[in-house]
Amino acid sequence: MAPNTLTCDGAPNVYDAEPIPDQARAEIERLLCSGDLFRYTAPEASPVALLEQEFAGLLGARYALAVSSCSAALFLSLKALDLPKGARVLIPAFTFAAVPSAVIHADCVPVLCEVGANFRIDIGDFAERLEGDIAAVLISHMRGHTSDMDAIMALCDARGIPVLEDAAHSLGTLWSGKNIGTIGKVGCFSFQSYKLVNAGEGGILVTDDPEIAARAVIMSGAYEHNWKKHAGLQNSFTHWQNRLPLYNMRMQNLSAAVIRPQLPLVWDRVEAGRRNHDHVASRLNRSDWLDVPSPLPQEERAPDSLQFNLIGQWSDAEARALQDAAKVLGISVQIFGLSEDNARAFWNWKFIGDIPDMPKTRAMLMRACDLRLPARLKPAELNYIADAILSAVDQVKAARTNAA
Repeated sequence: MAPNTLTCDGAPNVYDAEPIPDQARAEIERLLCSGDLFRYTAPEASPVALLEQEFAGLLGARYALAVSSCSAALFLSLKALDLPKGARVLIPAFTFAAVPSAVIHADCVPVLCEVGANFRIDIGDFAERLEGDIAAVLISHMRGHTSDMDAIMALCDARGIPVLEDAAHSLGTLWSGKNIGTIGKVGCFSFQSYKLVNAGEGGILVTDDPEIAARAVIMSGAYEHNWKKHAGLQNSFTHWQNRLPLYNMRMQNLSAAVIRPQLPLVWDRVEAGRRNHDHVASRLNRSDWLDVPSPLPQEERAPDSLQFNLIGQWSDAEARALQDAAKVLGISVQIFGLSEDNARAFWNWKFIGDIPDMPKTRAMLMRACDLRLPARLKPAELNYIADAILSAVDQVKAARTNAA
């Protein structure tokens, strides 16, 4: 379809989440009839326990703990590191507000580092800030963009600093053939509806460290001897029994019943998501005004959305006009830094205290565009999206020419 023939009536629906497989319905009905919704009611093999086993197997991790959200997983991971109160945790300045929130919730202090125009951590700035009194690093693979994990791990390992991975957007992404979320001490994933696996809400953490796993299990809400229903950690559990607070962030069985049938679909969704992303990216990159950053050489990404930069000369008014023109055609393009109260713009994180000056990240956010791109979209829908964005660019730049 040519850009000048587009109408909003043909716009694809990018807001519906990934569908729930039919296999989930029978299990949900069984659970509703039984009332067996609490993960610890059954002596063993509850839906949540089975999900943990299956997810750990999917990623090749030793332990997994399913919880109420990825934010809960991040919080529990930080608490499981047994950091002192007020410990400084280095995070990227481009992430979702839940990441610094988890740091504060864990009685730590978030320290921001710069993120470049390719949406990845600026390694030079990261290394400089790491020289201070940083107790831990929380890498956010924001929107599925993997920072240079080789450089990050080398810098942190040399200083004995533990690395946590916020992999909410990165289920299925590989770094040199290794699953993202299994490179640092702990990896945290999301099952919120806009992610690759859709449960409405929910999260899970994975680790190979038995002490971190044991502490996280107890703090998630394994009160009294319910930790006995988590295999393989009995010695650690005995040590930590009654020594840790309970935060009650458990996942319940209905969520696990929705998630489990989707796990076998992950790699197909990854392949479809990558194919869709790369198709739209190749078309947008033909414009002199747009740029979709390439993956790093070690990175095989699993995108569930697409981000691109406005390049060349764009005023704020023109950038907003692009959003408006695309919206008229039924496509929502969000520019992070120009969207009021955007939770991904660090200057809106008033809860962290004094907002640092992060000029590289600010410049990126002012021209970085965000686009939903579910794996379920078909070629005609992808072409409509690309046509709409390119048409919006043409409109904005034609208006500049006419004004001149």
